[in-house]
Amino acid sequence: MSVNLEDARRIIVAGEAKADEIGQPMNIAVVDAGGNLVAHVRQDGAWIGSIEISMSKAWTSKAFDISTKDLGDNAQPTQQFFGIHTTNAHGRGVAIFAGGIPLIRDGAVVGAVGVSGGTGEQDQSVAEAAVAAL
Repeated sequence: MSVNLEDARRIIVAGEAKADEIGQPMNIAVVDAGGNLVAHVRQDGAWIGSIEISMSKAWTSKAFDISTKDLGDNAQPTQQFFGIHTTNAHGRGVAIFAGGIPLIRDGAVVGAVGVSGGTGEQDQSVAEAAVAAL
């Protein structure tokens, strides 16, 4: 099971609506069950530096089947995953800040969404709105 392009488009539209609501242009990426990019959008005015970050958040979230916010909490000094962000398993690195969330259907992780362009709180709220569209 994996997300498809139709799912990704729906997820992105929901994320864009939340980004518009909070007034913060975002980059939103959706990956499939294999961590491969299905779709990405860069809203007008969103930082170009956040394109890769959004994709990295989506990949990281799927690769570890955990939200990047939770992974970040576990990557602090004295925590079990301290230093994980220094690895580079896929060419982008591992993201350990808010905005990446697994996509779950029928109890299985079928992909992930990654959002970047605002504060951690803004990225997370847009990602949560996007995930709700699945």
